[in-house]
Amino acid sequence: MEHISFLVAVVIITALAFDFTNGFHDTANAMATSIATGALRPKIAVTIAAVLNFAGAFLSVKVATTISGGIVNEKAGIHPSIIFAALVGAILWNLLTWLRGLPSSSSHALYGGLIGATIVGVGFNGVNFNTVVTKILIPAVASPIVAGLAAWGATKLAYAITRRGNEKTTTKAFKTGQIASSSLISLAHGTNDAQKTMGIITLTLVSVGALPKGALPPTWVIVGAGAAIALGTYMGGWRIIRSMGKGLADIQPPQGFSSETAAAAVILTSSHMGYGLSTTQVCSGGIMGAGLGGPKRELNWSMARRMVYTWGLTLPAAATVAGLAAFVADQGTWGVVVVGAALVAGSGAMYLVSRRQPVHAGNVHDTAAVEVTPVPTPPATAPVTAPADATIAA
Repeated sequence: MEHISFLVAVVIITALAFDFTNGFHDTANAMATSIATGALRPKIAVTIAAVLNFAGAFLSVKVATTISGGIVNEKAGIHPSIIFAALVGAILWNLLTWLRGLPSSSSHALYGGLIGATIVGVGFNGVNFNTVVTKILIPAVASPIVAGLAAWGATKLAYAITRRGNEKTTTKAFKTGQIASSSLISLAHGTNDAQKTMGIITLTLVSVGALPKGALPPTWVIVGAGAAIALGTYMGGWRIIRSMGKGLADIQPPQGFSSETAAAAVILTSSHMGYGLSTTQVCSGGIMGAGLGGPKRELNWSMARRMVYTWGLTLPAAATVAGLAAFVADQGTWGVVVVGAALVAGSGAMYLVSRRQPVHAGNVHDTAAVEVTPVPTPPATAPVTAPADATIAA
């Protein structure tokens, strides 16, 4: 019983560590465009995002119940070592993509880790694949497309309405609007992403009988998850903020406001319906739609391709790492210790590598290495050619 109690504590701490990485990994979702357009100063932006992420954690628990009682079968014998392995896979993938400045999905890393660890630990019957398809895979494909189309239309409308207005006044108005729209995304992010850690901790407590099956997250779990994601958000994932703010498209205030508003609407709607979608994919889709909807139709196709490839790899990659971790952790106490040591070593190594070329609030606007390629408008008689690849520093 003491071993189980200790392992449960380790899992809860690891879950909060994942929530922390989720926070700094996804700060860019809400604030990248506002920082890029100058609507908010970097430090002010991450402070607002942190406060609203914490507040958003208290608005709903529907996504948490999708995690704790939807993706996995509570009756299949899920135990803490499986959940620990799932978190290890998710954290390592989060840190690797952060190191590369790629806006991948923290949510899908967690889902992949949970699925892979569960399959190895208890078998395929431990995963509710119908829920995985309806509440994870389908939203993963549909949500960035919906957000992109909405942002494209909103951008077209914004430029059409302000076409004859004073440019300076219009820019100022949209920057003010961005403060509200980016704040709404932060609130929505807390409502969606903080709940995923709540669901993981609740699942752990259910697995050892500390909570009944189908239980909602206790208040202390909600507070802990909200605080962890808020702290991570305040730290600022500056590498990903740079990539999303200027790496995908040279976003101007009307485009930033349009993309943020579209993304917030999609995220809040999905949270209300209990869909555990990726806020990263939604916000990235919104930025791409806004970039193509602007007057210059700018989009960094090279960055977009790398990002989409990463989206596709996230769930299976995290599942593979978590499955291996589950196999080792299932060997007993020594296996859990080995997996924990691997997590610490891997995390530390990636942090040390990141210090070689640090990105922080002071240089997040440095876009000397970022090149955004306009989408060409060919003559009517000429065939449409794909734009040349743009490059972005890792």
